[in-house]
Amino acid sequence: MVKNKKPMGELTLVESIRRMARRASAGRHGLELGIGDDCAIFEPSAGEELLFTTDMLIEGRHFLPNTHSPRDLGWKALARGLSDIAAMGGIPRFCLVSLAVADWADRAFVDGFYRGLLSLASETGTRLAGGDLARAGRLFCDIVVCGAAPRGTALRRGTARAGDVLYVSGALGGSALGLERGRGPAWHRHLRPTPRLALGQLLRTRLHATAAMDLSDGLSLDLHRLAQASGLRAEIETPPIYPGASLEQALHGGEDYELLFTDAAGRRVPAKMAGVRLTEIGRVTGGRKKLLRDANGSRGELMERGWEHFRR
Repeated sequence: MVKNKKPMGELTLVESIRRMARRASAGRHGLELGIGDDCAIFEPSAGEELLFTTDMLIEGRHFLPNTHSPRDLGWKALARGLSDIAAMGGIPRFCLVSLAVADWADRAFVDGFYRGLLSLASETGTRLAGGDLARAGRLFCDIVVCGAAPRGTALRRGTARAGDVLYVSGALGGSALGLERGRGPAWHRHLRPTPRLALGQLLRTRLHATAAMDLSDGLSLDLHRLAQASGLRAEIETPPIYPGASLEQALHGGEDYELLFTDAAGRRVPAKMAGVRLTEIGRVTGGRKKLLRDANGSRGELMERGWEHFRR
């Protein structure tokens, strides 16, 4: 990598990031004090609850330096957190970003990272309120994202009821297919996922979904989490599969960042909302085992085989 001639001092970097963040969030309210002080000051609106999520992006675990551009990494770091906000029907407010810069990364890399992150921040109304910078042996990013929802309305995992119908947004397996191929639209989907923020808000305000979560670690594992949180089991059919992906990738691949949600039986759910296809994939019922029903109607237990950090 050719080293950039720009200075890499911390104060210089912070000032550069502050200027970029100010341009990306011009005209937005709520953040009373941002980058440059000991703490950020945010004033929430009356009657809303704040939603907080945190997510890590680690070199060698979540990405390799030769597969992701700095702008792609910045975008993805924020997208992962925003997907959690979307799952609860939240509206993004601000984020805090701590970035440990690896020895191989130069000033141009850091600038690119923040430009990618702020590009998505600008699109979604998310203000960069602060964070931290450090040097490390490998690149590491920890992001905190704050969203908001009217008090008592945020969607949750553990509130599905026996008999509710299961739905999923979009098509699954595209990110895993992109990671395998390293090219094409599926690869772009892997590099730059789209958090379903508008859809999540409609699930909360229009459909009044009974439960929801985002699909970050694979349908089989995330479905297990939703069912377990609600004290139920699930029986599903083959989910919608991204063109070219396999059933294995759709069930276990992960990083699709679509929404899995439940709604009451008999409630009309449209085929598309916020420009995203919605597909009924099954039901939640009493019991513990999760079942997958194939096209012939035969059923088998669906094992949790998605991404889990502490599974050997």
